[in-house]
Amino acid sequence: MFKKLRGSLFVGIGYMLSPLSWWNDVFFNLPIALLFGYLVSWAKPDWFLPFTVIGYWLSNVLGIVMMQMGAMDMFFQEEKRNVKRDLILGLGGSTLYTIVVALLVYFHILEVPDFLVDLR
Repeated sequence: MFKKLRGSLFVGIGYMLSPLSWWNDVFFNLPIALLFGYLVSWAKPDWFLPFTVIGYWLSNVLGIVMMQMGAMDMFFQEEKRNVKRDLILGLGGSTLYTIVVALLVYFHILEVPDFLVDLR
């Protein structure tokens, strides 16, 4: 029972961080990414934007991996996990999603609100 409860919690939190919940980017992923970029920019101000993108990507990877781990807890018995496969799927899916979003922002298909741009 504990594994199913833990799995449900992981799936829920992972969903909020994952690219599957695009509407939650404003509430979860972007603040995490901006905080990450801001903290790194203390060392070198020019690194704000690249590390914001890296922080966004990492939050998406964490969400997908948490969902995978939670689903394994919820739906499978004591089977051996393939952590390497789970990480590769999480990295691949999140990387693709982050590249698409970065390109949409770069080509001004998606506009970044002024209050997010002026945080530096």
